Amino acid sequence: MSRRSLGTALALIGVGVVAGVILMTTFSTNAIEQLFAADIELGAASPPAMAPAAVKALNEQFVNLAAAVTPTVVSITVKSDRKGMSMRGMPEEFFRFFGPDMGGPNSEEEMPQLPESEAGGSGVVITGDGYVVTNNHVVENAKEGGITVTTTDQKQYKAKLVGRDPLTDLAVLKIDGRFSPAHLAQRSDIRIGEWVVAVGSPLGLKSTITTGIISAMGRSIGIVGTNEMGNQRSRYAAENFIQTDAAINPGNSGGGLFNINGSLVGINTAIASQSGVNAGYGFAIPIDMVRSVVLDLIDDGKIERGYIGVEITSVDEATAKAVGLSKVAGVSVNKIVKGGAAESAGIEVGDVILDVDGKSVKTSSDLQNEIVLRRAGDKVNLKIWRDGREITKSVKLKAPDGADVASRSTNDEESNAPADDSDPVTIKGLGFTAAALTSEQRSTFNVKQGVFVSKVDRFGQMARRGLRQGTVILKADGQEIKSPSQLKRVIFAKQAGDGMMFVIKDADGSKQAITIEVPEL
Repeated sequence: MSRRSLGTALALIGVGVVAGVILMTTFSTNAIEQLFAADIELGAASPPAMAPAAVKALNEQFVNLAAAVTPTVVSITVKSDRKGMSMRGMPEEFFRFFGPDMGGPNSEEEMPQLPESEAGGSGVVITGDGYVVTNNHVVENAKEGGITVTTTDQKQYKAKLVGRDPLTDLAVLKIDGRFSPAHLAQRSDIRIGEWVVAVGSPLGLKSTITTGIISAMGRSIGIVGTNEMGNQRSRYAAENFIQTDAAINPGNSGGGLFNINGSLVGINTAIASQSGVNAGYGFAIPIDMVRSVVLDLIDDGKIERGYIGVEITSVDEATAKAVGLSKVAGVSVNKIVKGGAAESAGIEVGDVILDVDGKSVKTSSDLQNEIVLRRAGDKVNLKIWRDGREITKSVKLKAPDGADVASRSTNDEESNAPADDSDPVTIKGLGFTAAALTSEQRSTFNVKQGVFVSKVDRFGQMARRGLRQGTVILKADGQEIKSPSQLKRVIFAKQAGDGMMFVIKDADGSKQAITIEVPEL
């Protein structure tokens, strides 16, 4: 190659190198600027749906509410010597929260046999010096020294069992120290539809908060007062639950249900579920019942509860028609307990209790809740509907000596005309047969008149309302019954759709009122 050609080649190479450096420098600068440019933004520039001020205020209230009530709710761990437990006998759809390691829907299988079991629940601090309210079923099987309370700051305390009340499913514990107590609401301020939050330790998850509304009041689901096997319920048990759809699960037992102001309105106790977890139906013991029971337990560790001594059912349309009430309200007295307060006060089978000390009672649960707040020796004034008019009875409540606060009672064609006034009659439309009383039956039942119920069709209307074979009908539609034929005339004098009341006497001497809506006969 000539010297001139070599020079030309070197010059071209140099120009190329310089141009490449310039291009690379320019490209690199642009790439870096594009990669790290300060004006690149991720996501939209602003929220797509700004909440109105009122919604922001509500959201902020829930945040403040959570911060305020969480320190008042504690986690409870219970060690028990019980080697096995069963929930057999309890309604499948209802059960109480026994914690992450115990409880659940009914099962024919018992819990595994263990030398020592452990279960969890919740509680609410109700005094600054460490009294804690929880459920009786959370602590009832605790071994000595087996109850541990953990606060939200993760401090643990050995708890002393102050007292418990199986008939309301409440218990009180005591821990040593200074604490932030919950503020207790007034029952009169609780309204269906208002916002509430449930706080507890469901499934072992401490300080869990869920929200919902109060769905209903005055619910009775028949689980409080069941024995350890769940197959027998005490006649003294009292239920008047608040129902909520706030999500609550096993482990929430004894935790708090708070309103939007942070006031305690109830103690979470049970759920309705066939799966064992929240299905939208939770139940809490109302705060007035909590307050009354807790004060008694703190005072001396026991309950001095007073009782009326009656068995009742809520008035339904048939009962209202039978007794001449203008509306369906009140509770019907179906039985009077011998020696009870009601008998002493002159209350009779067939009476309808309309209010207690001026406060109306619309259902059995309402009456239970009013009486359970009172003590033996207290006097209450009952407004009663009897024989088409209102009267007032003053009742001095008695201690439980077999009486009951207000327990629920377990609640065609004409036959050929009888040839004799004393011949048996069968009322097919109602499903029973009545016969004249024998001398022996008059003596057994200690009555001078009436008719003997010799047969009851178990699928008939009277059986469904509580009539049993082997009892005596004393009255029908307000008339004293002296013979089977008279009873038949009284029944057939009624029109289809009319209400009618029967007064029945058992061999043990107790009386019962049964009301029906007369069918086509």
